[in-house]
Amino acid sequence: MKTSTKGNQLRYGIAIHIVLIILAIICLFPIFLVIVNSFKENADIVRSPLEIPKILNIGNYIQAWKYGKFGKGFLNSAILVGGTIIIVLFCSTLAGYVLAGRKIKGTSGFITYFMMAMTVPIQLFLFPLYFIYARMNLIGNLPATSFILAAISMPLAVTLMRTYFINVPKELEEAARIDGATTPQVIWHVMRPVVSPGLITVSVLVGLQTWNEYLISSTFLQGEKSFTAPLGFLAMNGAYGASMGVLMASAMILIGPIIVFFLLAQRRFIDGMVGGAVKG
Repeated sequence: MKTSTKGNQLRYGIAIHIVLIILAIICLFPIFLVIVNSFKENADIVRSPLEIPKILNIGNYIQAWKYGKFGKGFLNSAILVGGTIIIVLFCSTLAGYVLAGRKIKGTSGFITYFMMAMTVPIQLFLFPLYFIYARMNLIGNLPATSFILAAISMPLAVTLMRTYFINVPKELEEAARIDGATTPQVIWHVMRPVVSPGLITVSVLVGLQTWNEYLISSTFLQGEKSFTAPLGFLAMNGAYGASMGVLMASAMILIGPIIVFFLLAQRRFIDGMVGGAVKG
């Protein structure tokens, strides 16, 4: 009986691994094609897109970096992403702390509001936001655009941070209060180290979403001086649409940092997601 059970578990495990391997191949194959073709001439891509290049042509990357203006684009993206993460972490941490401890009246109403806010499309607010930003001369302003992106990410961030604060034992805060700690001291010195996996998780989610965001960026960041890296890449499609090698190299320049960042942060990200799923 035990042998039969172990055999079934082994077959089940093998089947699961086969499915995962197939899914991994399906997901990674497009990236493989982009990498291979980014080193090839346009004629070679058209003739045989699956062929491995015998000579690596880095000229595509040089042209892509130059004409896509990725130097300025990466700087603008870093400012936009960094500003958005700072705003979201500051506000969601304070809101999560208050909502988790039910320190104000109507906490359930606020929680419901944030849950419902995640379902509201940003397209409903584009025109009034653009009108206000234009009147205030904030079109093309990276820090100002960070506030819009932060508002979009705030409902999910507050919900996640509330979950992490719920998991913090009440005895920690009570002990700190007995020792005379103020609310800012409790949040920074007591709560922050405990909920740090949540802060990392929120940072990764918000950072990736902001980096890949197009609608808000293309609407409020007008002019090449304020273009982010994704906007610089999209601007190349018209001028270099026929040069597939340059476009492939541009795509690799754009997604390369994301891949490296996620590989470095995946353990902390997964641990943070699992840690926040203990209670709701």
